[in-house]
Amino acid sequence: MKLLIHDYSGHPFQVQLSRELARRGAQVRHVYSASFQTPKGNLVKQPDDPDSFDIVALSLSQPFDKNSFVKRRAQEIAIGKMLAAEIEAFHPDVVISSNAPLDCQRMAWAACERLGIPKIFWIQDIYSEAILRILATRFPGIGHLVGWYYQRVEYDLLRRSQHVVAIAQDFLPILVRHRVPRARITTIENWAPLDELAPCPRDNAWASAHMPGGRPRIVYSGTLGLKHNPEHLKAIAAALPHADVYVFSEGPGADLLRAAGLANLVVRPWVPYPHLAEMLSGADLLLVLLEQDAGVFSVPSKVLTYACIARPLVGSIPPGNLARNIIERNQMGLVSAPQSPEDLIANVQQLLADADSRAEMARAARAYAEKTFDIKRIAARFQAILAQVAAPDEAAAPRHSANPRQIDD
Repeated sequence: MKLLIHDYSGHPFQVQLSRELARRGAQVRHVYSASFQTPKGNLVKQPDDPDSFDIVALSLSQPFDKNSFVKRRAQEIAIGKMLAAEIEAFHPDVVISSNAPLDCQRMAWAACERLGIPKIFWIQDIYSEAILRILATRFPGIGHLVGWYYQRVEYDLLRRSQHVVAIAQDFLPILVRHRVPRARITTIENWAPLDELAPCPRDNAWASAHMPGGRPRIVYSGTLGLKHNPEHLKAIAAALPHADVYVFSEGPGADLLRAAGLANLVVRPWVPYPHLAEMLSGADLLLVLLEQDAGVFSVPSKVLTYACIARPLVGSIPPGNLARNIIERNQMGLVSAPQSPEDLIANVQQLLADADSRAEMARAARAYAEKTFDIKRIAARFQAILAQVAAPDEAAAPRHSANPRQIDD
């Protein structure tokens, strides 16, 4: 089978899936946006990669502008045109697309339909729900109109997809309510690459060089966008002058923290992927932030990366969110509501004072990752969906289980 797998963000686990499917005999072209500013995975072809696997980076001529709605939309459309051209040139048997802005996804789906290529919408966030909730709150009137427009676009794209892979069971009632056929939806929760994210000693060479000193280290790594409140990080640093808060991020949220003038709040750029495990291993606590408006519509994948590293987590995450459920269900850390920064600070203080609890939570996090992130089992589930989509009259539909991790044999 000839596959084009598009992950707009270039995250670690999507390209791991592409590699595994190529090892199983598929010809896989993995496409991502090099211009979109976010931490990236292992997006360089390795000596042991199959000949049937290649990686294509889509790049704009100018820096990506996250902060201008008009310019950002134009740039997302430009990437969409590049993606459509890549689909037309490669002409795969099936396209899987993940993390794509809706204007970009719209252009990819139009190219697939011109060529008669089946398409799988791998939905990581219900973008339009987040757009409507966030923009309507922050920009009444125009925010509602923009949100409603993108709701119409997103659910139309989902209905036109031959299959939808949703990362959380919580998405299913929303999708079905918007007339996405239940028989065409499979839940496969996200994961992180265990073999690439092995825990290191706390005082490994990289961490000792970049996070020196014997003080407790509290680490946040990743984007700081509309779904995250950087004020929580400032509050933690201000409340715990005896600890160091390290933030590895870029963009306006990082700039705001850098300007705070707190000596124990250290802001650094994103760490290159080969050093990510060393950096995270240098932490005593790892932080996760998600605003209330994001609700069930966004699941921070950093929770899964953190789990591989075997460190305790402290989260500010809405109740009912899958990431919060994973942390609490597996006793990997402590979580509070986004509206309660004082509870977030109290949880940080509690765990810094309790080394035994930190060690137990760290073991629980890694145990969850080892139990759940088996790429061979995950790839088998995608293969079953691909077989159904590529030959719908010959392949049996995947069985849907209340347990999203049950493997379809």
